[in-house]
Amino acid sequence: MSKWSKALTILLAIVVLGALVAACGAQPTPETVTVVETVVVEKEVEVEKEVIKEVEVEKEVIKEVEVEVEKEVIKTVNPIIYNSNRSDPDVRAMDEKLVALFNEMNPDMPLDHSTVDHEGFKQAIRAYLIAEPAPDVMTWFAGNRARFFIDNGLIMDISDVWEDAGFNEDFPKGFRAMSSVDDKQYFLPSDWYWWGIFYRKSIFEENNVTPPETWDELLTACDTLYANGVTPITIGTKFRWTAAGWFDYLNMRTNGPEFHLNLMLGKESYEDPRVKATFDHWNELFEHNCFIEDAAAYSWQEALDPLIQGDAAMYLIGQFVMGLLPEDVQEDMDFFQFPIIDPAMPIGEDAPTDGYFMSVNAKNPEGGKEFLKFLGSVEAQTLVVEELGRLPVHKGVDKALFTPMQQKGLEMIDTADLVLQFYDRDTTPEMADAGMNGFMAFWDDPTAVDDIMAELEATRQEVFAEE
Repeated sequence: MSKWSKALTILLAIVVLGALVAACGAQPTPETVTVVETVVVEKEVEVEKEVIKEVEVEKEVIKEVEVEVEKEVIKTVNPIIYNSNRSDPDVRAMDEKLVALFNEMNPDMPLDHSTVDHEGFKQAIRAYLIAEPAPDVMTWFAGNRARFFIDNGLIMDISDVWEDAGFNEDFPKGFRAMSSVDDKQYFLPSDWYWWGIFYRKSIFEENNVTPPETWDELLTACDTLYANGVTPITIGTKFRWTAAGWFDYLNMRTNGPEFHLNLMLGKESYEDPRVKATFDHWNELFEHNCFIEDAAAYSWQEALDPLIQGDAAMYLIGQFVMGLLPEDVQEDMDFFQFPIIDPAMPIGEDAPTDGYFMSVNAKNPEGGKEFLKFLGSVEAQTLVVEELGRLPVHKGVDKALFTPMQQKGLEMIDTADLVLQFYDRDTTPEMADAGMNGFMAFWDDPTAVDDIMAELEATRQEVFAEE
């Protein structure tokens, strides 16, 4: 109804009222008064609403129709931009469920979610980070893969997220250290798998070997197994990274995880006597016949066959290996923590970890931080466990969801002093390539260790001088 129609209606009502009063000689007082209010609004919405207003005039009832102008509140929506590399079907489905759950819990903070395949994301990540505005939240990897961007001032300090959400208490200290630079947090870890020495329980029992806890016990186990015709440790080095896992653990146990991390970051020399001590311990394993012969002839998958057939007892590798074993072998498997070499050293563990960070150019930093708090929450990480079976970072996730082996892995990581990624994640790609070549050269000829260390040091100086 237009304002002119309303005015005409009111005028007619007054005329009728006046006529009635004049005819009866009465002077009644109306019980209600109609007020017409003009409001300036961002957006006008006319709503016709019939309002019954009664005025008693000699038993007569007058009806008035009132037009109300209501103000509609219009909120500006600033979506959270989330770019993900989780493109594999099962992981992508899980990622989409996380987004849906967040949107359900936070209807006023919608997520704009896009997914790019792994290789495409690796190529695009630098462009994302320097864009203005950049995506708010992105998936990425912990370790050097994130450290490079942190050192170049491209990743946002999210220490307030860790503090506000209670992650400093709810996440194991090793993951906090892994996510920190100069005691500030820049990364939010999500899911991971641990490394350990996986072994056949039946072979250990048959040969009266118990899981070794010290270096000497490991060497003794190798001696016993080898003497009984069992290959102590299987490994396939055709793709080199399995050998790098041995360097990681030998260096962490010999010199501590902080030294190892600084070596990965180019801050320590490969000709340092401490690195030589690492190679010396590695050579002891060769001297005690610990490894399968001709390891370079096997891929890491092919090296599983001796373990499956019962010809080898142990394998230093990530927990993902369990999914590749026959069910009967899985039931016969367990793992133990890499043995202690120097009890005075803090404990470091390899646990390759995926997670999230924010760009310093984020358009919606407050919304992005709320999304990070959600991604680190018990609810979100429980969903990851249920959908993918991956291990969470949050200690509050119900441990009943995990197998006994997974619970053991969780406990090992919970008590670590520093959690690192892996050799080729913790250092630069150029240094990782040279390092793994050096490890293979050492495997072929341990007596060439001094030349190998000199070549690695030359590469370190060249690579990190450029950076």
